[in-house]
Amino acid sequence: MSQVTLKGEAVSIGGTFPAPGSVAPDFLLANIKREDVSLNDYAGKKKILNIFPSVDTPTCALSVKRFNDEAATLDNTVVLCISADLPFAQKRFCGAEGVESIETLSAFRDIAGFTHAYGVAILDSSLRGLTSRAVIILDESNKVIYSELIAEITEEPNYENALSALK
Repeated sequence: MSQVTLKGEAVSIGGTFPAPGSVAPDFLLANIKREDVSLNDYAGKKKILNIFPSVDTPTCALSVKRFNDEAATLDNTVVLCISADLPFAQKRFCGAEGVESIETLSAFRDIAGFTHAYGVAILDSSLRGLTSRAVIILDESNKVIYSELIAEITEEPNYENALSALK
């Protein structure tokens, strides 16, 4: 179990956070069409997993928009923005914000399985049941080449470090 903070208050995080060098666990998440997708759907591509609590919070919205802007410049890389938000909310957000270069994925069908497999399960606080904020970058064979569990949920990830891992 890990620990992060939410506005300075300790928050317990369950599961095993993937370390660089490990192979990422597969997942079954829903896209905005409510179709099931897994890591196999992105075979042969590098993957940025931008994991966060909800697109309806300011910091989460900023990270989705920032990775959307960066995605246009990345070769053979897909940006997957993952939260517990329903696909309807993700689609609404992307349409309203003009976000078109990333893919949103919802863990709503298996939130406990996904959050524990990726070590981002918020176990207490007002966000219990959602995902903590993290960035995990996978190579074409799903090997973790970068992982950051953000220490303070209300803060953005280190974009520069994450993106430099792709080079």
